[in-house]
Amino acid sequence: MTDILDELEWRDVLAQTTDADALRAALAEGPITVYIGFDPTAPSLHLGNLATLLILTRFQRAGHRPIGLVGGATGLIGDPSGRSTERALNSSDLVAEWVARIRVQVEKFLSFEPGPTSAELVSNLDWTAGLSAIDFLRGVGKHFPINRMLARESVSARLAGEGLSYTEFSYQILQANDYLELYRRFGCALQVGGSDQWGNITAGVDLIRRVEGAHVHALTGKLITKADGTKFGKTAGGAVWLDPELTSPYAFYQFWLNADDRDVVRFLKVFTFRGREEIEALEKAVADRPAAREAQRTLAEDVTAMVHGADELARVVAASKALFGQGSLSELDERTLGSALAEVPHATVPALGAAYVDLLAESGLVESKSAARRAVKEGGAYLNNTKVTDEAYVPAGDDLLHGRYLVLRRGKRSIGGVEVTGA
Repeated sequence: MTDILDELEWRDVLAQTTDADALRAALAEGPITVYIGFDPTAPSLHLGNLATLLILTRFQRAGHRPIGLVGGATGLIGDPSGRSTERALNSSDLVAEWVARIRVQVEKFLSFEPGPTSAELVSNLDWTAGLSAIDFLRGVGKHFPINRMLARESVSARLAGEGLSYTEFSYQILQANDYLELYRRFGCALQVGGSDQWGNITAGVDLIRRVEGAHVHALTGKLITKADGTKFGKTAGGAVWLDPELTSPYAFYQFWLNADDRDVVRFLKVFTFRGREEIEALEKAVADRPAAREAQRTLAEDVTAMVHGADELARVVAASKALFGQGSLSELDERTLGSALAEVPHATVPALGAAYVDLLAESGLVESKSAARRAVKEGGAYLNNTKVTDEAYVPAGDDLLHGRYLVLRRGKRSIGGVEVTGA
């Protein structure tokens, strides 16, 4: 088995461990069982979740047994970690729907082939739903000193501000009980999570020590940051989701393709399975040939294929090329083309009839109609990758792609679009 801790350290994802030497010794003795939990606080996982999920995948590839837990119970409560206000409680039906969707996403990153490393996928509702309040308080709650619970950062920060309900205050007990249950059911000896989960995870370590007298482990991954100070995994439209209905594969691909040179090598380490030599070669390419963006293309292709599949990657790469005149727009499927145009300046009109220069201005690709006319005169205006030379040209039905779209371009790299809703 590979030394997974050395791997995580080289990839710069390892934040904290309860006892690194003891964990390293346990890992060296043979396969261990490790779990990560995901609460259904949204209908999809996002890129921050992906960073943590890939740690679990790396453990499995290193010869250990992974458990993916989806919080059907804890999702009904709400984790106070990282929040300054009380989380709104979602309905049981909505949480159940989100659990089902997130289970499908987690499954894609784990192998369930029979064997010593075969993955398990569970919901903590299975062992929490039937637990009475009395049994919970007597069997679990009595092992939690209030002074320690109050000292946890997620709790103390809220108490210093708007306060905290008993519901969210008890979250750490529920998560700790999950670790205890997985220890009993599967011999799970390591919980992994984001760095904001440290208090909740160590609560589980302490609970297992108190109840079972066993020594188990905790490990957290680093918070992913961007060099320019903006929040990782965010775009102008919000979070970058793994669900293609929430973030289109084209937008997902473009997010990675636009990675800053200062970030791309770290992202390759965190989000791909490229080896040390490959990443070092790409790091050199960034330094020697930054304009080629070889590292960004590799990153975008690897992560998009991993999350959305090779076929979807092929479609978005074809769309990316076609929009810039390096392929046929007519060969793009309607969904991919629509998703691509949603990410660039665009306008929606009820019907054809406006001149090209008017559409160019209305899309926001140029600041005014005079600027649009100037682009035509200077030979830098395109409709569906065909140069427009007539300022008075009015697009017709034959110009529409899939009966509804026009692709506009100014120069080599400025793309816009028009959607005709009544065509």
